[in-house]
Amino acid sequence: MLNALWLLFFALSVAMTAYQAIFLGDIDSFGRLVQAWFAAAKTSVEISVGLVGIMTLWLGLFKVAEHAGLVSVLGRWLQPLLSRLMPEVPAGHPAFGAVTMNLSANFLGLDNAATPLGLQAMRELQKLNPEPERATKAQSLFLVLNASSVTLIPVSIFLYRAQQGAPDPASVFLPILMATSASTIAGLLAICYMHKISLWDRVVLAYAGGFAVIMAAIISMLTSLPPSQMGPMSGAMGNTLLVAVIAIFLFAGYGRKQPVYEQFIDGAREGFQTAIGLIPYLLAMLVAIGGLRESGVLTLLLDGMVFLLELFSLPTEFVPALTTAFMKPLSGSGARAMMLETMQTYGVDSFPALVAAIVQGSSETTFYVIAVYYGVVGIKRDRGALAGGLIADLAGCLMAIFAAYWFFPPTL
Repeated sequence: MLNALWLLFFALSVAMTAYQAIFLGDIDSFGRLVQAWFAAAKTSVEISVGLVGIMTLWLGLFKVAEHAGLVSVLGRWLQPLLSRLMPEVPAGHPAFGAVTMNLSANFLGLDNAATPLGLQAMRELQKLNPEPERATKAQSLFLVLNASSVTLIPVSIFLYRAQQGAPDPASVFLPILMATSASTIAGLLAICYMHKISLWDRVVLAYAGGFAVIMAAIISMLTSLPPSQMGPMSGAMGNTLLVAVIAIFLFAGYGRKQPVYEQFIDGAREGFQTAIGLIPYLLAMLVAIGGLRESGVLTLLLDGMVFLLELFSLPTEFVPALTTAFMKPLSGSGARAMMLETMQTYGVDSFPALVAAIVQGSSETTFYVIAVYYGVVGIKRDRGALAGGLIADLAGCLMAIFAAYWFFPPTL
């Protein structure tokens, strides 16, 4: 499926550009398309190089935590649930710990920590893969959970809104929580249906009930604060947790009489090699997406959406935010740019800007996640992760629109 989609992106970009050149007389359209491809190629290298420092740090720390026994502890904590969702992974395998830590980092909005942990999880799962170029069911399910993971503390969204002058940057907290929860539930149901994994299990239901209770308690605590304090409190909680995690890793290794420094260096070396190895995979996807954006295909999709909504007399106030929704599965930086552009064009607290912010926080970048996580272990054939991730994106987008109309009804 990835091959077909990748070629489709190029075909659409070239076809639209040819139409502009031949029928509209825009002789510079092909030049702009080529420039967009070159710019995307440069960006892919910059992203990979930018990941070097983060990956070397976190994979170094992860190596310390692994030797200190923390990974196995985390794995045992969630193993009953993950063993139901990933039955082909043996009990006690290190992949459980890596998956757990990645999902926990995503849950708390620690994106910089989540990516290297997720890559480590994919490498551990790949060790169990009998077909190295085709994803296993466990890897596909993990990617869907990663791409749609519930984010409790969307600090980055608060920061962007504050930079744009929002009087209450954290006002989108609850709508984002609704949207990201819908994304995770839809993605999990979709991939479990495709893999014929039963969720009607006492262990799964027990974990789901416990998660619901914890979420309710945290939401109750945060909503008891004045809205103006929710953003700073969320940021403080995330940073405090990040420092605590690093301290626990290092002191647990020291307490086990481990050579902490040497282990960190070994893990950091792996992080450097991993970041450089991502360049070809990122380049292929970002070049295709860059052409899609430059050719105007996304604009055409928006115009078509407005036409259909007006045809059925449906509201169209949210349509300007759909540029963020369309870019979200394709490019995180592109979706971020679309969100900021919507804020600047319509106002940070306008209805389209609020929808864009909620959509931005509803899920991760599906194509980026698949390209990076499959690329790091050399997988070329998908097994439902792309379909599950896109279903999760759609569910998150629809819930974001619903939540925006509920919390911030537009003035008619």
